[in-house]
Amino acid sequence: MALTRKGSRLITVDGIVYRWRVRGKPTYDQALCERPLTFAIEQADRKGSVLLVSMPQNHPSNWFGGPPVPVLPSTVAAVVRRALAEGWRPGEPAAAFHVTVPDVSPKPQTP
Repeated sequence: MALTRKGSRLITVDGIVYRWRVRGKPTYDQALCERPLTFAIEQADRKGSVLLVSMPQNHPSNWFGGPPVPVLPSTVAAVVRRALAEGWRPGEPAAAFHVTVPDVSPKPQTP
C-alpha cells in the first residue's frame, strides 16, 4: 500500500524523508465523530511498511463542527520516532504498522 502524492506532505525526521497524509474527506464514521482521526506515513523514497496513526481527536471535516485539532509536523515527527522505537521498519515490505497517539489537544492555560 502506498500513499498518493496528491495531498501528502513531506517531513524530514532524523535525516530521512517521510511522506504523510490525512484523509481529505472523513469516512462516514469519522464524520459522525464515532471514529478518531487517522493518518498515514511512509518513507518517501522507498516502498515498504506504512505507518497508520490513530489520534483521539475528531476529523477536522466532521459534520458536527467540533473544534478541529490540526495534525502538526512536530506531532508527525514525534510519532515517527515513537514508531521506530516500537519496531516499525519503513524500508522493509511488511503489513501496515499501527500506532495510537494519546490526547494531543491544547490544554487551557490558567492565568
